[in-house]
Amino acid sequence: MQNKPTLFDAPGRSDLPDILLGTSAFTADGWPGTFYPAGMKPSEYLSYYATRFQTVEVDSTFYRTPSAATVRGWYAKTPPEFIFAVKVPRVITHEKVLVDCDAEWNAFLSTVELLGEKMGPILLQFGYFNKSAFPGVDEFLARLRPFLKKLPRDRRIALEIRNKNWLENKFTDALREHNVALALLDQSWMPRPWEWKRSTPPFDPITSNFVYVRWLGDRKDIENVTTTWDKVVVDRSAELAKWVELFRKFVARNLRVFAYANNHYAGHGPATVEQFRQLWNKKKR
Repeated sequence: MQNKPTLFDAPGRSDLPDILLGTSAFTADGWPGTFYPAGMKPSEYLSYYATRFQTVEVDSTFYRTPSAATVRGWYAKTPPEFIFAVKVPRVITHEKVLVDCDAEWNAFLSTVELLGEKMGPILLQFGYFNKSAFPGVDEFLARLRPFLKKLPRDRRIALEIRNKNWLENKFTDALREHNVALALLDQSWMPRPWEWKRSTPPFDPITSNFVYVRWLGDRKDIENVTTTWDKVVVDRSAELAKWVELFRKFVARNLRVFAYANNHYAGHGPATVEQFRQLWNKKKR
C-alpha cells in the first residue's frame, strides 16, 4: 500500500476563488515521497498533481515545442477546470529574440492550442540583456512592439524581463496597449513590487486584466545548499506575507491572479504554495 504524503492531504483549493496557485513544472527530484506518494508511477504524477492544484506552469515548453500527443496527454490527465500556463520556447525568446520566428511561434501556438479550454497564460520569458544586445529599453521596445501586434487577442499573454532598469512607464504602456501582463517576480536580481522606485507619473505594474506572479528565488545560492527539492531550506515567510497583501489589492481590482512557485524559491515548490495559502487564510481571520 502506498504511503500518503503529509503535504496537501486535502486539496483545499476553493478558498482562493480568484487566485490560481501552482508550481513551475509538476516533477522534480525529491517530490516522490514528499509531495507524491511513495511508489507512484511518473505517468500518474500529473493526474495526482491536478487533485492538489488548479494550475501548473509547464517548464518543458521553454526547451522545445511539445508533440501533439504530449499535449493531448496533458489534457486527458486533468479535470475540466484545470489550467495550463506554458512558456514560449527559448528559440523565440533567447536565440532569435523575436526576429524571423513566425514559423516557430505558429508551430508552438497551434500545438498548445490543443489544450482547448484548459489553455491558460502564455509566458514570454526573456533573460537579462546586456548593452551589446540592447543598449536600453527603447531598443528592446523597437524589437518587441512588432511582435506584440501579432499576438492573439483572445489569449492571456504574460511577459517577463530581467532588466530592472527597464521597469518604467514606457515599457508598461507598450504592454498595456496589447493587454499583455507584466510578470511580477520574486527573484534575486529583480526588485519585488514593493521595492520598485517611485516615478512620475506613478508606475502601475498592472498591464492586463490578469496578474501573473513567479516566485523564483536565487538559483545559485540555493543550489549551494541543496539540489534535491524535498523540503524548505530558505524561510520566505516575510516575503510571502507581503505577497498576500498585494494579492488582496489585486483581487479588490477584480483581477484574476495566476501564481507559480519554483523550487529555487524556498526549496520545495508545493510547500511554498501551502505556506502562502496558510498566510492568506490567517490574514482573513
